[in-house]
Amino acid sequence: MKIMGLLSRHATFHPPQPLVPSIRDGALRQVGSKRCFSTQSEDPELNDFMEYMDSLKNYEKLGVPSGSGTDSEDGFDLGRMRRLMERLGNPQSKFMAVHIAGTKGKGSTAAFLSNILRAEGYSVGCYSSPHIQTIRERISLGGFGAPVSAKTLNCIFLQFKKTLDQAMEQENGSISHFEVLTAIAFTLFAQERVDFAVIEAGLGGARDATNVISSSGLAASVITSIGEEHLDALGGSLESIAIAKSGIIKHGCPLVLGGPFPLHIDRILRDKALSMSSPVVSASDGGNRSTIKGLSMLNGRPCQSCDLLIQVERDFKLFIELLDVKLCMLGNHQLKNAATAACAALCLRNLGWRISDGSIRVGLENTFLLGRSQFLTSRETEALGLHGATVLLDGAHTKESANALVNTIRMTFPEASLALVVAMASDKDHIGFAREFLSAGERFRAVFLTEADIAGGRSRTTPASLLRDCWIQASKELGVPIVHNRSAKSEEDFEDQFVSSASKAECGTILAADSSLNVSLKIANQILRERSGNGRSVIMVTGSLHIVSMVLAALNS
Repeated sequence: MKIMGLLSRHATFHPPQPLVPSIRDGALRQVGSKRCFSTQSEDPELNDFMEYMDSLKNYEKLGVPSGSGTDSEDGFDLGRMRRLMERLGNPQSKFMAVHIAGTKGKGSTAAFLSNILRAEGYSVGCYSSPHIQTIRERISLGGFGAPVSAKTLNCIFLQFKKTLDQAMEQENGSISHFEVLTAIAFTLFAQERVDFAVIEAGLGGARDATNVISSSGLAASVITSIGEEHLDALGGSLESIAIAKSGIIKHGCPLVLGGPFPLHIDRILRDKALSMSSPVVSASDGGNRSTIKGLSMLNGRPCQSCDLLIQVERDFKLFIELLDVKLCMLGNHQLKNAATAACAALCLRNLGWRISDGSIRVGLENTFLLGRSQFLTSRETEALGLHGATVLLDGAHTKESANALVNTIRMTFPEASLALVVAMASDKDHIGFAREFLSAGERFRAVFLTEADIAGGRSRTTPASLLRDCWIQASKELGVPIVHNRSAKSEEDFEDQFVSSASKAECGTILAADSSLNVSLKIANQILRERSGNGRSVIMVTGSLHIVSMVLAALNS
């Protein structure tokens, strides 16, 4: 049943004029003056490159097989990646790298650290995933951190296309999308003679394609967090995930831990470091303190003022105290990521690299990532047709990141009424994700479950109706009252219940499913305006970076 049908008979609600058709095919287009939501198309100069990449096996689109991230017979073939790199002249041996793994926070930590190094004047290459708007975002180069240009990316593709074809033939066509892109990134970093490459692991660590970096080329390893995402691919337990991620630890190279970790997980990581004679620095040790002191506005968006103290005595002696750091990346989890990046920078300084306290401050303050606690400006929300709305975009897709997002919104808008618009990949913990929001209190006025293409395809997209069933189950487990558009009796009975409940602030959370993101956003805004009166209200778009990508693509169309 469509959301619009539920609201059309309710005199209190005033649905907008007919919207564009629901997006089903993933194509970005305009119908009259109305805006559709989808992913942004690539630069035409990259047509041949994208056609080639789309022909490769893409586990982001298809999902990763069971056991593929473990150091076992089921794991990805790292030997295949090494053979490819050897054909390309082993570019990974021609720069110093910081290798970052972790269930959550590795992308933000990589961005913080990259910007610290750039602030000091180093030329930095950064390799991360996934991207939000263009594949070029995954590879940034130079002193300013801009995505690699379409021209540069296309040139290196053409330069090595013959070599890639030969490698593909040798490997019986098994080289993956991620392996090729990793090889291209490393080759670019070598050609550009970057001072540092900050490398984010894709899956796990031990068998990830990025793990061709040797100890001689590694300045430090970083493990940000350990959680249950990609559980099947990484061995089925928290312990096996920790073992997989510890595979990036190299002999004699310092290890920076984010955390905090459960004691038995911390022991796994430290034991692996001990066996590799790797000194360990922990951002969550008792001597380190980081606090959020307050919020302010910067360039139309919230930022948090933080104090950061790092005082390490074991293995390395590290110290820095930064007061009133203005972080555009919001939430306690981002402050932890900032502290982890600062620890990594201090480790590099301890090894002899020039990195000042001032560069650490500037790098932290200059970091902003699309889709991480990103508040749209009033101009952007108007462009989306969400008049008067406050819109937060966040790619949270695990129960841990959902909890972090709830805490961030409590901090930034403690009294606001909230609506969620959620789309998720099929291999996520949908019920655990739902529990975090439903247990947060009655400020969630409405939840709209919708759909987004995952990595440009539909194979990992969760149907909106299935998401709704998961949220209904979570609400029953928690005893949280909801009003949903799935009735055990009839649609008419539900509409009567919906109509009588929707305008009452004290009623349960409204829960509805529709495959159109456009419809979901417009009606979420409509309901918030009706139910919150003159109070502050926030629409949170979350569940995947891919739904964030759809919203941002609409702004740039």
